Amino acid sequence: MQAEAAEKRRSSDTCAGRPVVRFRCSFGHVMMDVFRSRGWKEVGPEDQDWDVNWCDVSQLKEQYDHTFLQDHQRISHFRNHYELSRKNMLMKNLRRLKRHMEKSGSREEAERCVICPTSFELPSEYHMFVEEFRHSPRAIWIMKPAGKSQGRGIFLTQRLKDVTEWKIKDKQFTPSFLAGDKDAALGPETYVVQRYIANPYLIGGRKFDLRLYALVSSFTPLKVWLYREGFARFSSAEFTTSQIEDNCIHLTNVAIQKHALDYDPERGSKWSMRRLRRFLRARHGDAVVDTLIANINNVFIKALQSVQKIMINDKHCFELYGFDILIDSDLRPWLIEVNSSPSLATTGQEDYRLKFALLDDTLHVVDVEGRLTGRELRVGGYDLLWNDGPVLPACSARSCHSSGGGEQRSGFLGCHNDREQQLMEVLQSRGGKGRGRTARPSTSVQHICQ
Repeated sequence: MQAEAAEKRRSSDTCAGRPVVRFRCSFGHVMMDVFRSRGWKEVGPEDQDWDVNWCDVSQLKEQYDHTFLQDHQRISHFRNHYELSRKNMLMKNLRRLKRHMEKSGSREEAERCVICPTSFELPSEYHMFVEEFRHSPRAIWIMKPAGKSQGRGIFLTQRLKDVTEWKIKDKQFTPSFLAGDKDAALGPETYVVQRYIANPYLIGGRKFDLRLYALVSSFTPLKVWLYREGFARFSSAEFTTSQIEDNCIHLTNVAIQKHALDYDPERGSKWSMRRLRRFLRARHGDAVVDTLIANINNVFIKALQSVQKIMINDKHCFELYGFDILIDSDLRPWLIEVNSSPSLATTGQEDYRLKFALLDDTLHVVDVEGRLTGRELRVGGYDLLWNDGPVLPACSARSCHSSGGGEQRSGFLGCHNDREQQLMEVLQSRGGKGRGRTARPSTSVQHICQ
């Protein structure tokens, strides 16, 4: 009866004779702008008749506990997303994948699973960490709370004494340089201690990391879309390992960097991924950059494969992940963490443009209106990276703009993103079929920004 009533409401709720998609959203600003630009209708938290629910992870349990999802409904997280986004769970899952590859006799694939620096969970693996620490007494280690983000509670150390103090369970441990952090004064919690990458690739003497985006529409089979655009986040100070207590040198999070004296709130100390790719090509050549991009693609796939068999797959779910990746001086990418709720806050017009396009294209791939065939290799700024196996389509000169055009075997990360033209073509090829939308992309982001 409830499903029949919902269907009647949808049929009567039309715009120009077409059914209107109904949505719920826990976020403001960019996400709401995307929904509204499509002419979709927002429904309240008590209304269970919705098509898309873009919710915060904190609301996920309540959503599943109290709602039976209809076939047409889509929700923006998988139930046990934390298997990937909690740092200690990610570490354990990657270890398990590596052991599985070794037992299968695939030593090369096992080596390709080493995408994170040496890591230990504390306090449970404290004694293993101490043994490793004594093997490399001059190494720098970085301590991270397993379940926090935005740089909260993170510190670097070269002293075993710091970690030993932290381990004492009934004692509140707050290093002097974290004395003002209220979260750090709550006493011991699960941490990950990780070998600090002391040789990061530097540009202008400054450290940076990458924020890149992958959309998973299914874990069984694994189907991964990689967004062409992303950005490099730079620290505000020149890199040195002689001042490990200064987080503005070592952490690139906007939440940390915005407190620096020379922080630019409009630019946010960021480069676009396309600008970074051009810079690296000019300095190192196409072959080296192609290898780097292929290795970054491997980071995405191995991280997602590590949770593929334990993730609760649900046809109603999709997830947009924010991957944080660091490149070292040997041009090797390292996975720092995976975010199941990547920040949608913007630092300026260019940042707004990127995130608007990212979210709009995410909704195109999710396709609640049924306008795609399911065989697409590209939708807007997304390229299909994995579909129960690697996907390596040829890259046209128009879409890649590489030095000689032709085939781009490493992938499209950082390539030209002609998303609006591509959306026009893919939607026109379907003749505008589907629920409630004509064969054209949503309102131009340039118009939204004006």
